Amino acid sequence: MILSCSNICKSFGSDDIIKNASFHIEEHEKAAIVGINGAGKSTLLKIIVGELAADSGEVVISKGKTFGYLAQNQDLLSHRTIYEEMEEVKRPVIEMEEKLRELEVSMKLAEGGELEEMMSSYSRLSHQFELLNGYAWKSEIVGVLKGLGFTEEEFKKQISTLSGGQKTRVSLGKLLLTSPDIILLDEPTNHLDMSSIAWLETYLLNYKGAVIIVAHDRYFLDKIVTKVVELDNGKATVYLGNYTAYSEKRAQMRAIQMKAYLNQQQEIRHQEEVIEKLRSFNREKSIKRAESREKMLNKIEVLEKPMEVDDAMDIRLEPNILSGTDVLTVRDLGKSFGSLHLFSHVDFDVKRGERVAIIGDNGTGKTTILKIINGLVEPDTGEIILGSRVHIGYYDQDHQVLHMEKTLFEEISDTYPGMTNTQIRNTLAAFLFTGDDVFKRIGDLSGGERGRVSLAKLMLSEANFLILDEPTNHLDITSKEILENALSHYGGTILYVSHDRYFINRTATRILDLTNNQLLNYIGNYDYYLEKHDDMMAAHVHSRTVPDISSGPKPSEEKLDWKAQKEEQARIRKRQNDLKKVEEEIHSLETRNGEIDALLCEEKIFTDVAKLMELNQEKETIAGKLESLYEKWEELAE
Repeated sequence: MILSCSNICKSFGSDDIIKNASFHIEEHEKAAIVGINGAGKSTLLKIIVGELAADSGEVVISKGKTFGYLAQNQDLLSHRTIYEEMEEVKRPVIEMEEKLRELEVSMKLAEGGELEEMMSSYSRLSHQFELLNGYAWKSEIVGVLKGLGFTEEEFKKQISTLSGGQKTRVSLGKLLLTSPDIILLDEPTNHLDMSSIAWLETYLLNYKGAVIIVAHDRYFLDKIVTKVVELDNGKATVYLGNYTAYSEKRAQMRAIQMKAYLNQQQEIRHQEEVIEKLRSFNREKSIKRAESREKMLNKIEVLEKPMEVDDAMDIRLEPNILSGTDVLTVRDLGKSFGSLHLFSHVDFDVKRGERVAIIGDNGTGKTTILKIINGLVEPDTGEIILGSRVHIGYYDQDHQVLHMEKTLFEEISDTYPGMTNTQIRNTLAAFLFTGDDVFKRIGDLSGGERGRVSLAKLMLSEANFLILDEPTNHLDITSKEILENALSHYGGTILYVSHDRYFINRTATRILDLTNNQLLNYIGNYDYYLEKHDDMMAAHVHSRTVPDISSGPKPSEEKLDWKAQKEEQARIRKRQNDLKKVEEEIHSLETRNGEIDALLCEEKIFTDVAKLMELNQEKETIAGKLESLYEKWEELAE
């Protein structure tokens, strides 16, 4: 055991955030801390690393073990470049290397006892240098920086010029290079693109130390962790397995707890009714029996009602105005910022009802495309054509549209003065703001809570074309599921940028991959994108390197690919529909066959020759049909 938390309690005012939380982490173990926003996950991490003091309880880290902590938001202040900042982590190793070089020079001039002493020092230092993997410190820095999405050109960037997300990535890189015995990460994937997340997954999986993660990326947790600590209503419950295993076990446990609670409540009501009935007899004997039962009832340890998940929460979004079929047309779009070339000759269309996700590495220009469409940034080349009756609703991941000094209630009521108090409260409740929460100041909310307010305002708009920039950033899993459900049932059109693979898989009907300054089109969700990505990239590279020398006009590779994908999708859908029909027919015939078997066992049937022959004939007919259907099913299921 490398870390032990025993009976940790923490309150802020009258709010009990953590109540007697206990768990332990073994060496090399990978664990997650999960719970809704405000459950106390970040607070627990801060208590473990000593940034916050617990009201009671004890945190014990094994003697001699080191830890490294990455908070959600990093305000990294430095006059160094990115590479120089990473070098500082390796300063002891660099100084050791310099000392070795000095000794090598000195030994050439030394003799006798002095030389022997130098050689002994050199041997000890060299051994220590090797243990610290000193010969690979440069490649370690480069590998971590590239893994986290920095290009070699960016290595020379000053820390002071970086965005908040870039500073967080630098801080994460520094933490990984220190190689502590325990790594504690608070939302490490928030500012990483998909390729960087995949790199971090592999890095942490192979990491020799222990890892504790607070994250809302379900794919990420599924791949890495083997233990989940759930904070729910202040209490900590430990589940073994990854996130999927935790989710299943939690559902089972809550079902068991709810059943036990309801059974006990039923028994208590029954005993109370019996006691009341005995008292009504108004006889000494019956009164004594009533008193005896009452004493037994008072001794029962009443079970707490399990926290209920509001499964009935359902936000249905329908635009007030129906747009035209052609929602957005983008032609020959190009954009550069100085010497930084983002993209050029970008063409794509968005039709009514589509849910299109733009993916790609950080810095490729995904957010820029959204800002150009929304009129916030001017393109260098190309044009943006909006269809008829298109009304845009824009979600900014920085939540610049919110007023920090207003309460949640004021933010909604001032924006939509026609709404009643009840309507405002119901809307905020749909985004998990209930009771006195509606009177909190926007400025006092967490990043995730501000995200939910921004989404609430967006959903109240009359927009029929939603443009969303990283809508799931800082949202807890419950909030993500609510948003996923809302967007899946939205009757308008959606174009969004996201790195949340699970979210994309559930909501996207088409994916645009911004790579090599171009958009590649995939007609399907994230699973389809993964399936076709390698083939598409190979075709894309081939089309860029092999010129078209044939005569006469030809459709573009993109249009051909679009058509091929649409045909493939249509074929798959037809196959699935045919398979479903065959399965339904097989089920119907097998059911009828079972009914006939039951009838043949009845005396009134097997003594009626005519009826017997009729049923046997029907069984033969069914058998023939089933044989044919089984063959068809095998063909369709391949």
